[in-house]
Amino acid sequence: MRWSACFQVIFLIIVLFTVAGTANLGDPYKILGVGRHATLQEIRRAYKQLAKEWHPDKSNDPEAEKKFVEIKQAYELLADTERRKAYDLHGITNEDAAMFRESHDYTQYGRFSPDPFEEFFGHRFHFDQDISLFHKLSITTKYFETNILPKSLTTPHLLMFYSDWCFACMKAAGAFKKLIDVLEPLGTSFATINSGHENGLVRKLNVHSIPCIVLILDGKFYVYKESIFSVQRIVEFLRHKLPYKLVPTVKDDNVHGFLSGWNDNRVRALVMEPRAQPRLRYLLSAFHFRFRVAFAFVELNSPSSEGIKERYKVHPNLDTVLIFNEDSTRPVASVSMADIPLQTLNNVISANQYLALPRLSSQGMLEGVCPTEWNRPRKRLCVILVTENTNSHDNARQSLRRIALESSYNPERVRFAYIYKEKQSEFINALVRKDDQETLLRVVIIWRRDTKHIKYEWVDEARLHIHQMDNDSADPNYNHTKQKLDDTIQRLLRASEALSYEAEVKDLLDEHAQGLVSRIFNKIFLTMEYLADNLGREHILPAISVLGTVGFILGVGYLMAYLVRQEEENIKKQQKSNSVNNNNGNAKSQSTYVPELRLHELRAEKYNGLVRLLKPGCRTIVLVTDLQSRSKLIPGYHKAVWPYRKNKTLMFAHMLIEKGLTWYTELLRLSLTESRDLKINPRNCIGTVIALNGHRKYFCMYHAKHPETNRGAKRMLKMTRQLSNNYRDPEAGSFLAMDSESDSSVSTESEPRILLEENLLDGLSNWLDRLFEGTTHRYYINYWPDFPTK
Repeated sequence: MRWSACFQVIFLIIVLFTVAGTANLGDPYKILGVGRHATLQEIRRAYKQLAKEWHPDKSNDPEAEKKFVEIKQAYELLADTERRKAYDLHGITNEDAAMFRESHDYTQYGRFSPDPFEEFFGHRFHFDQDISLFHKLSITTKYFETNILPKSLTTPHLLMFYSDWCFACMKAAGAFKKLIDVLEPLGTSFATINSGHENGLVRKLNVHSIPCIVLILDGKFYVYKESIFSVQRIVEFLRHKLPYKLVPTVKDDNVHGFLSGWNDNRVRALVMEPRAQPRLRYLLSAFHFRFRVAFAFVELNSPSSEGIKERYKVHPNLDTVLIFNEDSTRPVASVSMADIPLQTLNNVISANQYLALPRLSSQGMLEGVCPTEWNRPRKRLCVILVTENTNSHDNARQSLRRIALESSYNPERVRFAYIYKEKQSEFINALVRKDDQETLLRVVIIWRRDTKHIKYEWVDEARLHIHQMDNDSADPNYNHTKQKLDDTIQRLLRASEALSYEAEVKDLLDEHAQGLVSRIFNKIFLTMEYLADNLGREHILPAISVLGTVGFILGVGYLMAYLVRQEEENIKKQQKSNSVNNNNGNAKSQSTYVPELRLHELRAEKYNGLVRLLKPGCRTIVLVTDLQSRSKLIPGYHKAVWPYRKNKTLMFAHMLIEKGLTWYTELLRLSLTESRDLKINPRNCIGTVIALNGHRKYFCMYHAKHPETNRGAKRMLKMTRQLSNNYRDPEAGSFLAMDSESDSSVSTESEPRILLEENLLDGLSNWLDRLFEGTTHRYYINYWPDFPTK
């Protein structure tokens, strides 16, 4: 029993590794270089050619073995009819993946005969609709992502979401079948999704209820919100979601401008009908071929289209489609019937969807004009003229266009095109030979072996002649160039002939890709369209309520702010009028009211807030006074600091020297390099201004006898010694009252012999300017001394 369990585990591991190894297989059609509608014989030919080229014994490429395995796996998948069908429908690349994929058995819904509702409830509950139609068209999320989304770029898809035992779904089955009968022949694809099995897809597409129809168009989804599934309403819904101005209306006055606009690399098609708007079948065809063909609508019953009918001999009662290339005088193809079948219309457009000389402007255009071909006897050649996007090269392009129009080659074997060198530089540089770097206005013939490798040959003798061509078909240069191209093409079409060079190229740059601004505007437009489609009454009413509440709050706030401003203006006017009345014409009283500067008194209870607990970057500027000089010094101090009143990092204070003498003495002692006792004369300290930085523990000092010099950190001590020795002037006694010996190195300077209290603060304004410039000297201390409490 244990051995059997071990074998089962080992078998399961092997199977899982096999699945993991084959799950990474890419698109087998791209690997083999064949189309999705390729026959088994074409698949075999492509496989044999690739197997010879990439066989590890014949190829020196380091990736040859890996590439050979991919080719073999792709061939085995496409050669098996069942596996190929599973890949086309569900994207399954592994033959054993079905064992690990949960499938839904819908056979149980037909086991009751003839109808389960009729069996249980009788004939009065009989429904004519058959829900088995939904099961037959049911798809999975993987199939939706790998097939529906890519195909929606050219074909609209209508998805019906349903669930098992859903009475509303059964009622909608008949309408859905009629919808298929009407719209499927016009080019619309249909599928169903069981919401019970694909919950993630239901949430992704915002399905609001069951049953629900969702339109997948150009990679975007649109939910049909109405509850009535009528054909007419869904047709209008589909019309509304098609791109804006997909088929514009033209008249006699603007039809020439439309037909001559082929410089956008698209052929022109005129849809003429004896009705006011084009039918849905023509709109869907225009959507399908919109990257290659530009459509326009002509109303045959309109008097403004008589010139068009006369010029192209159009029957007034039949639907007519005319296709034009560069020549707007006559169409290259036309079809006229009462009801043009979709298949006929698409076949005509497919056969004429390229200009006589198209521009290789994208990888998709290259795939259409120059497709890959593996069968050597059926080489597909592409004759390419290298030009630049300039008017000086129009003559060369026109000449090659004439050669293409006069060519008798089958378009399935030989196509003509041109390319812009500056926009597709990587592609052109891959074809440059080492011995010749110049490629402009030269013709190169290429044969695409696969999506990455091409063989090519330059037609050297055709370059100068194309550059010199004119509109005269009898010109010898024109005839010589045409003959040279014909000889080269006929030689290369032979199975025995091979092109001279081979190169590996990258995908072409998409010249029609939208820029950043265009993508932003398109995104905004799509967002607005999405909101308009998906916001119902249940979403709009709460949104309006929220917006109304926010608007009400903002309105009340603005009203309150307006009333506050009005109140402040009234107070100012009242204060102004009172000031005018009290001062009797005093000019100063007519000025606007300015808040008063607040001065604090530095004392013990305010010391921490003004000094020790200051925030980083804040300073307190303190004036030192005594009781006798306070009334004289504070007005001058107030005037000097008034310009700095709005600075939120500054506080202003004054200190009585009688209260803070011990603190002031300790502050000065801590700032000196020498530790010594100081004897302070309080009278000489008045008029001192100290700027304190509480956080960084330093202060700056102003005094009328305190010169700001550049003598270093000892200048305060030298100045003190100088003033102490000057006994002749009582006012010149040191304001620090320090006794020190004379210093011969300190030069005495002339000082005013008398300094009045009114003049102590004369230089404060200049000192404040230097303070905020950072040029005043800073005295650092280790800590702030305590302020006396008495």
